[in-house]
Amino acid sequence: MSVVITVAPTGPIATKRDNPALPTTPEEIAEAVADAYAAGAAVAHIHLRDELERPTADLRIARQVVDLIRDRCPILIQLSTGVGLTVPFEDRERLIELRPAMATLNPCSMSFAGGEFRNPPADVRRLAARMRELGIKPELEIYDTGHLDECLRLRDEGLLEGDLQFSVVMGVRGGMAATPENLMTIIPRLPEGAIWQIIAIGKNNLQLTSIALALGGNARAGMEDTLYLRRGELATSNTQLVARAAALAAGLDLSIADVSAARRQLGLVG
Repeated sequence: MSVVITVAPTGPIATKRDNPALPTTPEEIAEAVADAYAAGAAVAHIHLRDELERPTADLRIARQVVDLIRDRCPILIQLSTGVGLTVPFEDRERLIELRPAMATLNPCSMSFAGGEFRNPPADVRRLAARMRELGIKPELEIYDTGHLDECLRLRDEGLLEGDLQFSVVMGVRGGMAATPENLMTIIPRLPEGAIWQIIAIGKNNLQLTSIALALGGNARAGMEDTLYLRRGELATSNTQLVARAAALAAGLDLSIADVSAARRQLGLVG
């Protein structure tokens, strides 16, 4: 099996004040994704911003970003239905009507830094059912061990099918701390056949990505997860961070999945 690298170029929180290289306009996001694809990314995890850099689920902006990316490269597109803490769930869930190959599914509400990330159980189940109906692969974002248990309940209810795909998110205040110990607690509990990647936020990004790759996981890289290449040095592009993840994989003698291989490994149809 080869390593699937996902680029997460923007995220919902940082702005150009935090790092001037952060892509926020549709054109900037598309260019960042195309460059990351050339550096080895097979999947693009997309957050959207409006003209004021605020998180948005505006379908017009979403269509523009998706079309611009598809014009530039054949990378697999994964839309975030998390969007941002201030965006209503009803707006967030409509993004899947664009029928991306994948979309995120967040199983639980939680404290998230200074805010609240709302994912009510009935709404999550409605979104999961619609994703199944449209043939969209859910990427299950779990921020704590109880989130895994809720995903398994969704599976047992028939709302999730096939090999489940997880993102283990660590380092968000309100969720699991980004430590090797927490990673080693949750990985053995994933169901048989699960596909997983690490999302380590902030200063422990490089360390946890390295450990996850050694354990057989995939990797995510980009300015959503860290704005820095190393301590005190801002990243100048998402491509730098993707290239770093690819170098980590190469150092472990792991091959990098192209889009065709990623599609097979992630169990995508079509």
